[in-house]
Amino acid sequence: NKAKTVDVVTLPSKDHILVHEPKLKVDLTKFLENHKFHFDYTFDENVSNDVVYKYTAQPILRTIFDQGVATCFAYGQTGSGKTHTMGGDFTGKQQNFNLGIYAMVAKDVFELLRAQQYAQLELKVSCSFFEIYGGKVFDLLAKRAKRRVLEDGNNVVNVVDLKETPVLSVASVLNVIKDGSAVRTSGQTSANAHSSRSHAVFQIMLRTQRGKLHGKFSLIDLAGNERGADTNSANRATRIEGAEINKSLLALKECIRAMSNNQNHIPFRASKLTQVLRDSFIGDKARTCMIATLAPGQNSVECTLNTLRYADRVKELGPGAKQAAPLEPNNDLAYLHQSLRSQGTAHHYLHINRQITNRQMEGVTDAHFGMLAGEEEEDPEMYNFHQAVDMLQELRETW
Repeated sequence: NKAKTVDVVTLPSKDHILVHEPKLKVDLTKFLENHKFHFDYTFDENVSNDVVYKYTAQPILRTIFDQGVATCFAYGQTGSGKTHTMGGDFTGKQQNFNLGIYAMVAKDVFELLRAQQYAQLELKVSCSFFEIYGGKVFDLLAKRAKRRVLEDGNNVVNVVDLKETPVLSVASVLNVIKDGSAVRTSGQTSANAHSSRSHAVFQIMLRTQRGKLHGKFSLIDLAGNERGADTNSANRATRIEGAEINKSLLALKECIRAMSNNQNHIPFRASKLTQVLRDSFIGDKARTCMIATLAPGQNSVECTLNTLRYADRVKELGPGAKQAAPLEPNNDLAYLHQSLRSQGTAHHYLHINRQITNRQMEGVTDAHFGMLAGEEEEDPEMYNFHQAVDMLQELRETW
């Protein structure tokens, strides 16, 4: 460990993860606050990509043979291993694409095409590879040509003139991945000397002999989420890149939040990322999984917690998700608590019953702040103390 930091992440079981966050009490006594998260599977640093693939993307692969849409995301802090997981192992700057999830999906697709169950369909395989950078879409298989995202008369979102390359073998797919990865936008950050600065979307399509789309698998290597504090020393362009990345990741989270709450309006148009991936979330035959990558060091504990909370929100998306029953407005603190948790940003809180007076606000104790922030031991949707203060201050100024 070059930075000589202590690992603060442990895996007590195959489906639980613990983050031991170092903190200071008011009297400067040091202590650890343990955050526990539950997921379908957790993997340590000794697990290879093929094991990760076996429990994430592989179980949803057959969806595309049944005329569905499958999607696999890699999400996490800059430098935590997203591109390593999706694309393959690195040796210096050289990447072995045979060992990434992209290639593993391609290999299984061609094996299933030859299986007796699907051979009679006579499907053709093709690939596309594009990136979303700065709110714009660039075709990585056409020398980063800029593309438009439009919605047709059937409410289907299309990337206009996106190059779709027919492939006949796994080797052909690897060549496509290699060509696209070579021109993907990257840059240097405080966390990573060779950081991906765009969302890369690699898609494998199955088409009938007449060219009709039968199924699609989208494999997405998201750009690294990062805090503004981590980019203070960066130049203006890098800070703008970081802001665009975080904006699109927030839009993705808001779409997931809206769907998990069964809201009528889902803000897919908030970013190009959510607009392009709309068909990955809607429909009975859409299947999605997320791979959250972590940096286990003490210096990255805040980013690690943010990643786990984000992934925990994604986990809520699924069949049967119901919105919590609304509380009565006369229960002011409980009503404010639910509004904070369900809406996510202070700008949406103005509908809260104005019976909460300034005098009542002044009476809010530290215990109330803990409730407003959702700081229960195992609650993934936590807001820190300063965010709660900012929210209450904005409410006070508005009223």
